[in-house]
Amino acid sequence: MTGSAKHQLDQTREAEVRPAGLRVHPLLSGVLIALLCVALGVALATQVQRTRSGDTLNEQRPQDLVVLLDGLQQREAALRKEIADSEATLQRLRAAGDSSAAALEEARRRAAALAVLSGASPAVGPGVQVAVADPAGKIGPDVLLDVLQELRAAGAEAVQVGEVRVGVDSAFSGTAGDVRLDGVALSAPFPVLAIGDPPTLAAALNIPGGVVDTVERVGGTVQLRQVERVEINALRPVRTPKYARPTG
Repeated sequence: MTGSAKHQLDQTREAEVRPAGLRVHPLLSGVLIALLCVALGVALATQVQRTRSGDTLNEQRPQDLVVLLDGLQQREAALRKEIADSEATLQRLRAAGDSSAAALEEARRRAAALAVLSGASPAVGPGVQVAVADPAGKIGPDVLLDVLQELRAAGAEAVQVGEVRVGVDSAFSGTAGDVRLDGVALSAPFPVLAIGDPPTLAAALNIPGGVVDTVERVGGTVQLRQVERVEINALRPVRTPKYARPTG
């Protein structure tokens, strides 16, 4: 093949390859633009969320912020300890084997903890005692639900309202003056026991515009005590799941 013929053949092959390459560039550009849009959207959403959170915190009293910060720090320390304990347990189980006494002891420990969290076992520990008075008969199930949600959000590990142990499927019903929890009638003053960090639980209920203010607006009052020992003896009935099954 002569030099001129070879040069002409190379030009022809280059012309055949270039259009395919050119068709790829718009697709890559579209993907890059989409990724940039997604990243920009996430950044904007995060910024808005931080701004809103900051506005809410700016409205709180300094003493409330100090208590909330202390509660968050304690919660962080507890979670870090739980992670460390779990990692240590995992190492022990790997070293001893699943059929060892260590595995059996760990299973018992977890079963005891789950029994407390599910309401199948009595519980004792520090926490708060709350009494919600309703002389005007205007406190409905929504107000008591707010009390429960604030306690849960503040890290309450066990809660009892009246004679009813609160569980994951608990529900308030009825109307003002006829409030029920899981079908059981409650009477004022509504007693609430919660186990958790006492200052954190108390601060959650006393946040301006929160539960205490809501109760007072309808003519009720809230008595709140932080104590070192709260005993919760009410138990939830054991239910057999209809659909859920353990995996593995």
